[in-house]
Amino acid sequence: MSSGEKGFSIMAIKLIMLLLFFAIMVGVGFYCRRHATDVNGFVLGGRSVGPWLTAFAYGTTYFSAVIFVGYAGQFGWKFGISATWIGIGNALLGSLLAWVVLGRRTRLMTHHFDSATMPEFFGARFNSVSLKVIASLIVFIFLIPYTASLYNGLSRLFGMAFNIDYTICIIIMAVLTGVYVIAGGYMATAINDFIQGIIMIGGIIAVIFAVLKTNGGFLSSLSELSKVSDESVSANPGVFASFFGPDPLNLLGVVILTSLGTWGLPQMVQKFYAIKSEAAISKGTVISTVFAIIIAGGCYFVGGFGRIFTTGDVVKANGFDSIIPTMMSNFSPVLIGLIVILVLSASMSTLSSLVMASSSTLTLDFIRTVFAKDMKEKNQLLTIRILIVFFILVSVIIAIFQYKASGNANVKFIAQLMGVSWGALAGSFLAPFFFSLYWKRTTKAAVFTSFGFGSGLMILNLLFRSSFPALLASPINCGAFAMLAGFIIVPVVSLLTRAPEKKLIEDAFACYDTQVVVTAKHDLGE
Repeated sequence: MSSGEKGFSIMAIKLIMLLLFFAIMVGVGFYCRRHATDVNGFVLGGRSVGPWLTAFAYGTTYFSAVIFVGYAGQFGWKFGISATWIGIGNALLGSLLAWVVLGRRTRLMTHHFDSATMPEFFGARFNSVSLKVIASLIVFIFLIPYTASLYNGLSRLFGMAFNIDYTICIIIMAVLTGVYVIAGGYMATAINDFIQGIIMIGGIIAVIFAVLKTNGGFLSSLSELSKVSDESVSANPGVFASFFGPDPLNLLGVVILTSLGTWGLPQMVQKFYAIKSEAAISKGTVISTVFAIIIAGGCYFVGGFGRIFTTGDVVKANGFDSIIPTMMSNFSPVLIGLIVILVLSASMSTLSSLVMASSSTLTLDFIRTVFAKDMKEKNQLLTIRILIVFFILVSVIIAIFQYKASGNANVKFIAQLMGVSWGALAGSFLAPFFFSLYWKRTTKAAVFTSFGFGSGLMILNLLFRSSFPALLASPINCGAFAMLAGFIIVPVVSLLTRAPEKKLIEDAFACYDTQVVVTAKHDLGE
C-alpha cells in the first residue's frame, strides 16, 4: 500500500468514527422525543432519571474540553504533577460531597416547590418574584460566555486530526448538539451524556497510557519531570515532580474554585432535580465520584507531564492550549481520532446542559414572570426550544469572532469574561442555595446581598484587575474568594435582617418531615 493510500485509509477510519458518533447522538435525540412533550419532561425528564444517567450527566456537564485541553495544560504547566490534586478535589469536593450534602435535600425541596430551575427555586423558597428575575438575569449574563468557551481547544485537535477549519468544527458541533437537545430535551441529553461519558473514560485511560509510554513508564516520566527547572517559577530543583508543586497557595485556589464551585452552578445543581429515587442518589454518588476520579484526575495527571513534551518558548508563542495537542501530536492516527471524539464528547455534553439551563431559566423565570404570566405550556416549550437555538447561535458567533480576530484587544476581553463566569455564578448562588436547603433563618436580603457581591466582585475583577491585590487579581482566586465569602455574608446578613415569615418557613421545610416507609435493610426499627 502506498503512503497516499495508507493516509487515505487512516483518514477514512477517523471520519467513520466521527460520523458514527454524530449519528448516535442525533438518533438518541429523536428517540427521546416522547419524553419531551411538556415542560417537566423536556427540562427535567419527568423527574424519573436513574442513577447511571444522572451521575454521568453530572460528570460530563462538569468536565468539558476546557478542562481537558485548557485547564489540564495550563495548570499542569504551572503546578507539575501536583495538578493531580485538582482532579482529586473535583472528585471528593465537587462530586462526592456535593451529592451527599445537596442531592437529597435538593430533590425534596425543588419537587415540593415544583421548581425546574435554580432561579425558580429561589423565587418559591423566599416568595420573591424579584429574586427569581435577578437570579435568571445572572444566569443569562454569565452562562453565554461560559458556553462560548467550550469551543476552545477544538481548533488545534481538529486541525491535527482532520485538517478541518475551526469555524466548520464549531458549526458542526453546535448544530448537532442543538438538534438532539431540541428534539429530545433533558432525557436525550442524559442518555447522550452517558454515551459520551463512556467515550471520555476510554479516551482518557488510553491517553494516560500513551503519555507514560512515550517516556518509558510512570517512574521514568516522573524522573524526566524532576529534571525540569524554571527559575521564573521556583528555584527548587525537581519542584514540578513534588507532592504540592511550586505554588501550593494558588493550587488551593484552583481546587476550591473548580471543586466547590459546582455546588452553585445552575447546570450542575439541576441534575439533582431530576433524580428518580433514594436508591438513585446512593448509587449516583458512587458512580459520579468514580467518574470524576478517572476523568478529572486523569486529565490533570496527564497535564502535569506537559513540560517534558514542549518548551517555554513554544508555550509563550502559542499559549497553554497548545500543550495537550503537542503532547499528543505523535500518537497513532486512530488514538488521535479517539481523542478528538473524547474532546467533542466533553464539549457537547456540557454545551447541551448549559443551553438547556439558559433557555429554561430565561423562559420560565424571566419571560413568563415579567412579560407573559399566562403563557400556555405549549408556548413555554416552544420558547425554550427557540432560545436553545439563540444561545447556541450566540456562543458560536462569540467563538468564531474570538478565533478570527485573536490579536484584537476586545477578543482578550471576551476570553477574560469566560474565565470570570464560573466565579460569578458560583459566587452568587453557592452560599444562598446551601443555606436555603439547611437553615430556616436564611433571609431574602441575605440572598440579594450574596447575588450582588458574587457577580459584582467578578465584574470588578474583569474591569479593574490591576487594582486588585496580587492574590485576588487572578479570576480563579477571586472566584474562590467570592464563594467562600458567601458563607460569611449569608448568615451575617440573615441575622441582621428581619426573620422570614413563620408560615413560609414551615411550608418550605415541611417536605423534609414527610414520613416514608422503608425496608428493614435500611432501618432496624425499634
